Amino acid sequence: MQPHSTTAATATPATNDALVLRDDHDGVVTLRLNRPLQFNALSEAMLDALQRVLDDIAQDATVRCVVLGAEGKAFCAGHDLREMRGTPELAYYRALFARCSLVMQAIQALPVPVIARVHGVATAAGCQLVGSCDLAIASDAARFAVSGINVGLFCSTPAVALSRNVLAKRAFDMLVTGRFIDAATAADWGLINEAVPAADLDDAVARKVADIVSKSPTAIRYGKAMFYRQRQMPLGDAYAYAGDVMARNMMDEDAGEGIDAFLEKRPARWRS
Repeated sequence: MQPHSTTAATATPATNDALVLRDDHDGVVTLRLNRPLQFNALSEAMLDALQRVLDDIAQDATVRCVVLGAEGKAFCAGHDLREMRGTPELAYYRALFARCSLVMQAIQALPVPVIARVHGVATAAGCQLVGSCDLAIASDAARFAVSGINVGLFCSTPAVALSRNVLAKRAFDMLVTGRFIDAATAADWGLINEAVPAADLDDAVARKVADIVSKSPTAIRYGKAMFYRQRQMPLGDAYAYAGDVMARNMMDEDAGEGIDAFLEKRPARWRS
């Protein structure tokens, strides 16, 4: 086992005052949103901290998986409404939502899987954050909403992630009513992968991480990039692109090793 290390995603030395806490252990990066008194609302500074740490992870070939969780009682309550009201200017709001959208896209652009570890509430942009992660496991006490409509604001940018996880009529219902759904419903609708008792949340996340890191890192990297790109293509183009990716994957050392190991009935020894 490698030594345990903790850093903070700010420009200052690591402290528990950092907006995003980072823990690296055996190729697994655990990130924790750290504005517990504000229910981890995505302030401008929080978005900047997230963007910086995601950019760092994207350049680190030793990372195999990322877990995104949070400190305090909530996962994330969305944008910081008090901060938003402080600058009532169209240009400011456009820039803010563009900045948030880049963070969400950076999660999907990472070459490794990102698992949301959800407890408490995930509302508005917090629900968007869950939907932007590749996988999500939640406590059965977690609740989800895109509730901007309750304060006169349709959750347009959260709708992008939500509607890519949940069927259209279900997503639109959440968007126009602002109602909360529980973790069991979120799992049934496809927003999260599973809901587990709160006491089992860390074990469930650890099992998913272990499943991922036991696989070929190269195959995972090929696969994540292919998965999202092909979804935007017409069927024929998607098959042509996926076939090319799979052919290139077959030329990788890990594919040869994995197939040989299967045929020889032995564990694979990944080389990447």
